[in-house]
Amino acid sequence: MSNLFVVAYNDLATANQVRDKVLSMTREHLVELEDIVVVERRESDGKIKLHQAVNHTATGAAGGALWGGVIGMLFLVPFLGAAVGAAAGAAGGAVTDTGINDNFMKELSQNLRPGAAAVFALVKQAAQDKVVPELAAFGGQLVQTSLNTEEEEALREMAQAAQQKARQQEKVQQDRAQENAQGAGA
Repeated sequence: MSNLFVVAYNDLATANQVRDKVLSMTREHLVELEDIVVVERRESDGKIKLHQAVNHTATGAAGGALWGGVIGMLFLVPFLGAAVGAAAGAAGGAVTDTGINDNFMKELSQNLRPGAAAVFALVKQAAQDKVVPELAAFGGQLVQTSLNTEEEEALREMAQAAQQKARQQEKVQQDRAQENAQGAGA
């Protein structure tokens, strides 16, 4: 069974970085995703914009064009078949909603302040001990999960510990840089 995780960030750029990091972790087989979406609340007009990882309209159009072309070849009109197939595929793809429900994401994202963004991830499985520290470095606030109360609390504690460790490492690096700068000046 997949678990839903919703994490809010102060800006769209950070949310996109997190999505990209999660997608790179899927290539490393650390995370198995069902869906991942970045949702932003625009600063200009306050509207909610979904940034889907999969564009169903484009996928439908490409598949429709391919099959339309093949069928069109049977009737000696491949270009017409491809055009009709692409249009039909795009229409079908536009109404397809797989993964996380779009209306649910829009409703939950109404609570975001303008300019903020959230990452919605539907995760089949993950190596938590490796994934959580990597993502905790980006900050963010865990808004909602589908985990039970005990698991969610353990996740929050793991994320807080990873964030504290990242801050400590950053401070050590800053101190070393300061020492090196002072040593070079002496």
